[in-house]
Amino acid sequence: MSLHYDLHSHSIISDGSLSPSELVRHAHQSGVDVLALTDHDTTDGLAEAGLEAARVGISLINGVEISVSWNKYTIHIVGLLAQVDNEILQQGLSGLREFRIWRAQEIAKRLHKAGIPDAYEGAQVYATGSIIGRVHFAKFLIEKEYARDMREVFKRFLVHNKPGYVNGQWASLEDTLRWIKAAGGIAVVAHPARYRFTATKLKLLLGEFKELGGVAMEVVSGNPTRDEIEHMSKRAQTQHLLASRGSDYHGPENAWLKMGRLQTIPASCQPVWEHEVWSSLLPAVIQQPAVVL
Repeated sequence: MSLHYDLHSHSIISDGSLSPSELVRHAHQSGVDVLALTDHDTTDGLAEAGLEAARVGISLINGVEISVSWNKYTIHIVGLLAQVDNEILQQGLSGLREFRIWRAQEIAKRLHKAGIPDAYEGAQVYATGSIIGRVHFAKFLIEKEYARDMREVFKRFLVHNKPGYVNGQWASLEDTLRWIKAAGGIAVVAHPARYRFTATKLKLLLGEFKELGGVAMEVVSGNPTRDEIEHMSKRAQTQHLLASRGSDYHGPENAWLKMGRLQTIPASCQPVWEHEVWSSLLPAVIQQPAVVL
């Protein structure tokens, strides 16, 4: 029997709307067999998620989604199967979280100048974990009726040349892969179709990623079109990368995206879970609480 893998998801520890336990239960109820919790720049939700995974009978994979600055673009790299107590990884993530705190304060200052007071405190209400992100500011702005929905918030306030925009200064691609490899993990390019890169730029990113020790890319991410899956599967084969898949699930408020309904990876690609490191470590993470690989 084939397993249903979802290797990209978020909880309230970063910018999701479900607790780690709720996320695991929802994944289990949705037919997911193997779940990776990949909160932004933190592994703090994995202990809680591991306990719940052991209780309900689902395989939980240690994960994290790391924010990266590459050629003036912000991209994301998912780390799977990493040792969460690895000092090099945790020092790197700690630095990113410190930057996130500064960025949140700066966003609030800029919104205040635009006539929107108390944005930092308002965003904090929605930020349960250590991460205060743009989604939390967006929820505050919607609550205060500065915008009707997420799309309008980002369009009017939180993108380039808008009042609340602050350019991210994230980790380098080289440092990110060094952290993941030091922790024994597998590096995956997250949702490459979302970056809307030219073919040349995407080839350059994937080539550098591969040279630095990257292993896989998300061929199936979120709710992709058939053309996107076909294009990304060809890219994976050309760059000799394994294929991953993940919903990038953030919560039930995103009605267009449901867990347990991910399309399959094309047969022409080799799935990341067939990697030799994965096969040797997977038995250790099945139904184990607070997994440290």
